[in-house]
Amino acid sequence: MSKKSSRSRKKTLRRILKYASPYRRSLIFAMIFAVLYVVLTLTAPVLIGKAIDNAISEGNVDFAAISQLLLMTGVTVLACAVFQWLMNLFINSVSYFTIRDIRSDIFAKFNSVPLKYIDGHPHGDLISRIINDTENIGDGLLQGITQLFSGAVMIICTLAFMIMLNFVIAIVVVIITPLSMFVAAFITRLSQKQFREQSKTQGELSAYINEYVGQQKLVKAFGYEDEAQQGFDEINDRLLMCGKKAQFYSSLANPSTRFVNGLVTTAVCITGAISVINGTLTVGQIAAFITYANQYTKPFNEVTGVIPQLQSALAGADRVFEVLDSPDQLPDKEPSVDAKGCTGRIDIDRISFSYSPDKPLITDFELHVKAGSRIAIVGPTGCGKTTFINLLMRFYDVTKGDIRIDGRSIYDMKRDDLRSLFGMVLQESWLYNASVRDNIAYGKPDATLDEVKAAAKKAFINRFIERMPDGYDTIITEEGANLSQGQRQLMCIARVMLCDPPMLILDEATSSIDTRTELKIQEAFNNMMKGRTSFIVAHRLSTIKEADVILVMKDGSIIEQGSHNELMKKGGFYHQLYNSQFASTK
Repeated sequence: MSKKSSRSRKKTLRRILKYASPYRRSLIFAMIFAVLYVVLTLTAPVLIGKAIDNAISEGNVDFAAISQLLLMTGVTVLACAVFQWLMNLFINSVSYFTIRDIRSDIFAKFNSVPLKYIDGHPHGDLISRIINDTENIGDGLLQGITQLFSGAVMIICTLAFMIMLNFVIAIVVVIITPLSMFVAAFITRLSQKQFREQSKTQGELSAYINEYVGQQKLVKAFGYEDEAQQGFDEINDRLLMCGKKAQFYSSLANPSTRFVNGLVTTAVCITGAISVINGTLTVGQIAAFITYANQYTKPFNEVTGVIPQLQSALAGADRVFEVLDSPDQLPDKEPSVDAKGCTGRIDIDRISFSYSPDKPLITDFELHVKAGSRIAIVGPTGCGKTTFINLLMRFYDVTKGDIRIDGRSIYDMKRDDLRSLFGMVLQESWLYNASVRDNIAYGKPDATLDEVKAAAKKAFINRFIERMPDGYDTIITEEGANLSQGQRQLMCIARVMLCDPPMLILDEATSSIDTRTELKIQEAFNNMMKGRTSFIVAHRLSTIKEADVILVMKDGSIIEQGSHNELMKKGGFYHQLYNSQFASTK
């Protein structure tokens, strides 16, 4: 193992122990009970050895002493079981609480990293890190550390007992036993790389499953089942291969160390038999010595037995801490400017932005919007429409230039204050597993039922909700699976109407609604947009004819702007887009 890899593992271990430090009292209790368990475990062979010595004298068996020794042995074994149970109870509590804290930190991290971090990683892989990898830490490292501690105590105490019985035989055991450690270390180096690859492939498989399970309708609509299965099988086979290699290498550890331990037992038996013949040891003592030799080697077996868990846990911990170490989004400027009293005047001064440094998207973009204006943004796919909205909401930050609202830079405002100025209705509707009322009141949790109903009426979904089994208390299943796409979109529209923000962003907000309902929603939007600055992103150009200004974007720049009539008269790019949608076939 390289020095760099060793330092990395030690750093990972220290970080896990730091998470466990608030529960050090339970950890201390676990260690105390581990010591008591080990001491009593080592006391039992002494009692049994004395019982043997009292039973082998021909014609002179001391039944009273044997009975007393057996009773003491029974009490000792029972106490061992109790202390072992208490040790496991406390270490498990440390494990569960520690993993709870790590999961909480990862979830909180998802809320603090820039949106580009979430967008740049497969969501299934992130889910795998917060669930599977943290579980591996709990099952492997924390419990493995306890076994290491109890094993160390067992080795030290057993060695002390053996030295007291016979120094020479104890030295024989000490000389031979470390061979198992060298064997385990060699096998660990072989298996570590495979366990790291196994964790990585598990995350890849989770991401693939998450992607295709969520899009089963699309998969079936395009007859993509065979290709999807082939992609799954390819990843699954890779996971099988690295898993087999990891288990193969790690499975060598336990048999190899047991072979070395068998050599130890053989050496003890031979040396002990010679000592019994010479009269330096009794039969009971050599029996106890054999038991101690097994107890001495047992921790080495246990350590090698948990190597697969330890390796998997370390690999999972590396993936977890990779998330926790990712940089947070830039903090809000302090002191921040007051965002209240917004009129909706927006000035965009020569901003530039790109998702990748080598692929510019928006360059020297400039726009000045009057308060209360309705701004429609149109253009071909990939021209930067949605990116512009992301920059306006500070989901992403510009690389150059500035955006001001009422003369105040959005970078001088707190992000929460800035985003509270906008109401967003996106093309992709999102609902969560809660009641209809809770979903509509998502942006205003303290809203009364009457306010929720009023918003639902404005979105023309009130009647549908009242026909549901429990009305506004009806529970919506995950992602609104028990609603149609149009109904989910109407719910999201009602959510924004309830918040009543000073500015609006409508990103294909009516794309999933039938034409008749769309006319009603457009009427509701027209009423809501009165006096408010509104940005309307649309592919269907018929929905934006009433906009005050239409921005035509192409390759991240505004190439045309004006009203619908003005742009049609120019006969430019907008004229081509519009006619391409409404041209009649002859």
